[in-house]
Amino acid sequence: MRVARHVVLELMRAWGVPHDREDAALLVTELVANVVDHVEGDAELTLEIGASENWLRIAVVDGSAIRPVVRELSLDEPRGRGMRMVQAIADRWGAEDHLGGKRVWFELRPPGR
Repeated sequence: MRVARHVVLELMRAWGVPHDREDAALLVTELVANVVDHVEGDAELTLEIGASENWLRIAVVDGSAIRPVVRELSLDEPRGRGMRMVQAIADRWGAEDHLGGKRVWFELRPPGR
């Protein structure tokens, strides 16, 4: 998770994109944590990052076809809030089938757009 977060932050710095770096780092951490927590066996993932003037798009691809679920908020559960954060912070997000697994992605607009 730390590696994905570091890669996102370094690429955003190198590219000079105006998008919120902390939001991007938090959300990619949540997507990677979902793979680690929910994909059985040898969990492999691919991190995809793309930027344009209007959008920053980050996706995590894994080999599980099970899509993430935004859970109801429960104070009794110590975990399970990751996709709720993605839903609340990202401007857009989704999940799609990808080569027998899935791609879960989010997009952030730059500030002021």
